[in-house]
Amino acid sequence: MAKKASAGIALLALAGLALSGCSARGADAADNTIDGEVKGDLKVITWRTDLVEDGTFDDYVAEFEKLYPDVKVSVEGITDYEGEMKTRLSSTNYGDVIGIPTMQPSQFEQFLEPLGEKSDFEDTYRFLNTHSYEGTQYGLAVGGNANGVLYNTRVFEEAGVTELPTTEAEFLDALQAIKDETDAIPLYTNYKEGWPLTQAFSNLGSVTNDPDAGIHMAKDPAPWTKGTDVYAIDSLLYDAVAAGLTEEDPLTTNWEQSKVDIATGKIGAMTLGSWAISQMQAAAEENGASADDIGYMAFPAEADGTQYAVIGGDYNLGISKHSKSKAAAWAWIQWFLQDSGFTQDQGMISTVAAEELPANLAGFDEAGVELMETNPAPAGEESLLSDVSNDSQIDLWGPIYRQKLVDIARGAADGDKESYFAELNERWGASVEKLAQ
Repeated sequence: MAKKASAGIALLALAGLALSGCSARGADAADNTIDGEVKGDLKVITWRTDLVEDGTFDDYVAEFEKLYPDVKVSVEGITDYEGEMKTRLSSTNYGDVIGIPTMQPSQFEQFLEPLGEKSDFEDTYRFLNTHSYEGTQYGLAVGGNANGVLYNTRVFEEAGVTELPTTEAEFLDALQAIKDETDAIPLYTNYKEGWPLTQAFSNLGSVTNDPDAGIHMAKDPAPWTKGTDVYAIDSLLYDAVAAGLTEEDPLTTNWEQSKVDIATGKIGAMTLGSWAISQMQAAAEENGASADDIGYMAFPAEADGTQYAVIGGDYNLGISKHSKSKAAAWAWIQWFLQDSGFTQDQGMISTVAAEELPANLAGFDEAGVELMETNPAPAGEESLLSDVSNDSQIDLWGPIYRQKLVDIARGAADGDKESYFAELNERWGASVEKLAQ
């Protein structure tokens, strides 16, 4: 696949070399198109300040400029990326290649150069849904992540867990074995930090193999009912806490310390995206353990005997509507996704569909886990799920309602799973009736 990609880029390179030299053309010049001459000054703005500071981007630029000698690349890393880029978008000066900050799909054409028809990319790239609008593609993911459970393989072995759990019951049994046979905390919630509690929601769709799970939930008057994805996801958390299989004092959790603790075998498992694997592996090596101790499994649920894992793209790369070097920007994006080696170095799923899974997800292949992407909401319903979430004050992407779930499960708040799920259904259902009917 890499050879095919390189051939495509080489064609662009030949076009650029045939007409060398830069011009003072403007963004709206007739020849300033993504399939035009690959030349000019190119500014890449990235959220990966770590890779700017350690010189990795210098290497990327050197390789790219070898291939395209008529392009001069500069790179700017921004620490507060979302906040800074949203401010810059109010001007015309926000670089040529950007990681697209959060915006509504209907805003893409206001800020971004269209890359082509979505259908033209479907055979080559993954993760197209989030940054296409009305059939037009505006961004390509820099790479992707899977969702599931990160765990310490050594802890599981010491507990006698020889096969990875594929159901909630098996998962709870494994956690109980860790509690009984080791000194490790079986499952760490990171309750105090809050955001790690939200990670499990990204498994929505994998429980029932429903790529439209979010669309259905937006119209479901009682989604916390047995048989749904969100019921299974929240039940797993509740049942683990209620059984005493999580940290003893959730009010004192510490994210940074939790990385060291799972890396060194003091924690058995955490529900996190696969983006965390490399961080935990680094923590293992920095603290005298082995990166091989860090494993990753699919969320413990089966649909018709098969496990599924939701995968999704990270930041999408897009081209500024105001770029004066659109062809060079497009060449950079294609090269970065296909030939830079970025996703391999970062342990991410390649956006290029033909590429194999990264080594840190090899367990998925061995376990027969099927990957799935969720579908975008239909036109007119893009914000319905978040609208219902906001109106019902059930923060699907926040920690508040899940922290209460944990509090109830550990006896620090009144109620039980059934009464709390009934309350959630009542609030959610009222908002669905108001907004989705």
